[in-house]
Amino acid sequence: MFDLKWIRENPEKFDNALVKRHLPPHSAEILALDEDRRAHVAKLQEAQTRRNAASKEIGRAKSSGDEKTAQALIDEVADLKTEIQDGEEEERRLSEALNDILSSLPNRPLDDVPVGKDEEANLLVRQVGEPPEFAFEAKQHFEIGEALGLMDFETAAKLSGARFVVLKGLLARLERALAAFMLDLHTDEFGYREIAPPFLVRDATMFGTAQLPKFADDQFRTEDGFWLIPTAEVPLTNLVRENIVDEDELPLRFTAYTPCFRLEAGAAGKDTRGMIRQHQFSKVELVSIAHPDQSLEEHERMTSCAEEVLKRLKLPYQVIVLSTGDMGFAARKTYDIEVWLPGQNMYREISSCSVCGDFQARRMNTRFRVKDAKDLRFVHTLNGSGLAVGRTMVAILENYQQEDGSVLVPEILRPYLGSAERITAS
Repeated sequence: MFDLKWIRENPEKFDNALVKRHLPPHSAEILALDEDRRAHVAKLQEAQTRRNAASKEIGRAKSSGDEKTAQALIDEVADLKTEIQDGEEEERRLSEALNDILSSLPNRPLDDVPVGKDEEANLLVRQVGEPPEFAFEAKQHFEIGEALGLMDFETAAKLSGARFVVLKGLLARLERALAAFMLDLHTDEFGYREIAPPFLVRDATMFGTAQLPKFADDQFRTEDGFWLIPTAEVPLTNLVRENIVDEDELPLRFTAYTPCFRLEAGAAGKDTRGMIRQHQFSKVELVSIAHPDQSLEEHERMTSCAEEVLKRLKLPYQVIVLSTGDMGFAARKTYDIEVWLPGQNMYREISSCSVCGDFQARRMNTRFRVKDAKDLRFVHTLNGSGLAVGRTMVAILENYQQEDGSVLVPEILRPYLGSAERITAS
């Protein structure tokens, strides 16, 4: 959501931001509705003031025996009551229309975000590590996992349909090991507080992080109105909804390992085989609630925390900054971390780290109290994957694959896998 006062003062900047997002200008429509609503509110206040005054005058008229004046005032109060009731309904209509427009518009990109329609305009920031060279033809992860007898898509399809997988034996344990390793790193070394949040949330929670109303068709919903979380960003960010935090508490840093559920409604024909794009997957999420003056620095820090996971797993990767046409709805700027997959001979996204400014905070009404002042300001929110666990497993299988079909276990993970050095066929 947006600051209406800022839009009134900066309509051209607001429209320019929308144009960068490849949307038409909206300031004229928004400001016209806002003007109508404010004029209506003023008219209601005048009617309420007059009704209060007339009500007092009725008593004085009756006390003086002026029944004619008293009756005229009674009739006026009745008319004003009807006028106020009708006016309140119109005010609600105007407010809803205004909120519908504001909630449908994406966040304003930062000035240094590259302008472009899609991923073709993304900019490479850095590459880390060298892709491995094999003396054999590299296989994709699902070929490796199925040959090992530890990755079963056929049974998953019988149980649940397409875009699900059953992991067995050491691959099931590898998923658990990766999550534990990531959580230990983020909590012990980077100062994130581990949270075990609900996986089902209400409408207001999804609205707070901007999954609703725009992306309802991408989500799973239960028959009694709960939503399955598409990412732990949703409950973690909403931990502070409708709160006022002290300035000294910022930044707040949270992490969680959860399943994530996505319909992938727009992914028909994309990554139909394997674990890259599934309806259910697991992820370690990072969320920061930051001071506005520190949020850009926090963005760089969060991205480096996610990168460190790949560095310790010795997986080659690159970092790119997404263009205005490729980044998410709530983001002001996003770094994507892409890991090298030898089986696909390309880099694929494994984490997105975004700074959202006060966009989500306004939806959640989350503010902080300025130290030694009475002022309340909206916090800034950030989120990132630290990392997507399934895709990290994919990267390990493909980068550590051996010619005999086995997979070496990265040294950093061996203590989590009972000192196992290699994954072999079961």
